[in-house]
Amino acid sequence: MTTLKFNHNLAQIQNLLLAFAMKLTFRNREDANDLYQETVMRAFAGKDRFQEGTNFKAWVTTIMRNCYINEYRKRRTRNQIEQQLEESVEVAVRQAVRDDAGTIIMMKELRIMLDSMDDTHRIPFEMFFNGFEYQEIAEALDLPMGTVKSRIFFARKKMKDMIQSSYGAEYFRRA
Repeated sequence: MTTLKFNHNLAQIQNLLLAFAMKLTFRNREDANDLYQETVMRAFAGKDRFQEGTNFKAWVTTIMRNCYINEYRKRRTRNQIEQQLEESVEVAVRQAVRDDAGTIIMMKELRIMLDSMDDTHRIPFEMFFNGFEYQEIAEALDLPMGTVKSRIFFARKKMKDMIQSSYGAEYFRRA
């Protein structure tokens, strides 16, 4: 699809998309505008994948719905992480007061081990650790989902091997 045809088709359904975005975001105008912009950006990026003769409106509204779902999942994950952080503040304070230098040293060593991995395994692993889902990682890194899953698996395996070589096999029996 050409850019001119894309713009023409988009202009015809712009009001419908904005109304749909308002409905999805429970009438929050800022979130609706953000969702609309994200949708247009993704639709434009994928305009070459649009098949002529199919329903353009359905294609773009599906993109919008998927953008909304992805954002909802990200927010849900962030909220869960924030709640866990708030609940664990007291535990962290108690541990800091206890002055557990061994834990601090171990965390630094684990960070060094992780940094020593090549980027092809480290980046997907860190993204997954930070709450991203496989599909989000695959889209962000422009990789197939199977590749992302295998890289995360091998990163875990490498980390486990490095930890065992540094701390011994009995470390995993205690944890």
